[in-house]
Amino acid sequence: MTRPKARPCIFSMNTTINSIPELEQFARGFLEKLPVNAAGATVVGLSGDLGSGKTAFVKAAARALGIKEMVLSPTFVLAKFYTIPERNSWSRLVHIDCYRIEDPDELKTVGWEKVMSDPRNLVLVEWPENAGEAFPKNVPVLSFRFVDETTREIDASICSQP
Repeated sequence: MTRPKARPCIFSMNTTINSIPELEQFARGFLEKLPVNAAGATVVGLSGDLGSGKTAFVKAAARALGIKEMVLSPTFVLAKFYTIPERNSWSRLVHIDCYRIEDPDELKTVGWEKVMSDPRNLVLVEWPENAGEAFPKNVPVLSFRFVDETTREIDASICSQP
């Protein structure tokens, strides 16, 4: 029996974050290494318990992308859309929070298929496990862990497609 080959990773780290400035630095570094998906949206899953730092990461990523407007959690509206300044690889940040969905079909209300097919979109999905089969395979998933009131751990990797 042959083992599947490990996918080479261009970015892999486990990091401890102790402050918002550290999270912003991490988000900048992650986005710089995140490859653009020319065939559709560039998607990143954000996994972790409530209060583990997922929405704080989206806010930090938005600031790193030059978004000036206030980024709010889309928990009750499912998705928020933000225009990214032209100097970036993407033109729109889509923040989706799947915490409250009970059926992946609910994603149709935000135009999931259209959002996912547009290569100009950077899509950050909180609670990707709740999206079921709708969540794409082989995309980066950041795993957040609450340590204490000011400390979070993040496991991150960006690996090539199999």
